[in-house]
Amino acid sequence: MKIQLNQVVPEPLAHVLEGNSEIWNTSVAFEQGKRYQVHAPSGKGKSTFIHILYGVRHDYEGEVSIDGQAVPQIKKSRWASMRQQDISIVFQDLRLFMDLTARENIQVKAVLYKENLEEEISRMAELLGVTHVLDKKAALLSYGERQRVAIIRALIQPFQVLLLDEPFSHLDEGNIQKACELMDEKCKQNKATMIMTSLGYPYFLEFDQKLVL
Repeated sequence: MKIQLNQVVPEPLAHVLEGNSEIWNTSVAFEQGKRYQVHAPSGKGKSTFIHILYGVRHDYEGEVSIDGQAVPQIKKSRWASMRQQDISIVFQDLRLFMDLTARENIQVKAVLYKENLEEEISRMAELLGVTHVLDKKAALLSYGERQRVAIIRALIQPFQVLLLDEPFSHLDEGNIQKACELMDEKCKQNKATMIMTSLGYPYFLEFDQKLVL
């Protein structure tokens, strides 16, 4: 899956953009299987960028295309299918269901594939140290625990593209390293593209390209 941006400028940022962006108001392509880190200080549109790629924001000028098809031409049913099978995401605000347990939040994704993924959920939960909270409601979890649950939820589904919006903001170094190992494993398994926004820290991942937003 190839994603291309051509002269894209988000409307809320149109009057504050600086000329050094390697994403906005230029042409850039994200190739299948490559890993990209997009970095910028807070307030420069990192979440806006991720939301545009995920097809949930349309308030921009320019063109975004996926495998050569312009995003406005992609039907809602196709977007729904892509979000189940092709594009997975960790939102910066996580978007967990607070009244569901951690396990149920993960299973929201898992049940779509009609596979028994309990063993894999348990493996990832143990690695990220959240086994003990799987049956607690998300509202009762710390933000760091919620962040790890959101990462598991994103990695449990099939994907060609993994979108990560500052996914480690509330994790300590040990958990960041373990999460990076899981992301690396799953991206290799799926031969997937990784696009991660951050403040610029390298974490424990190798990137094919680092871009300034």
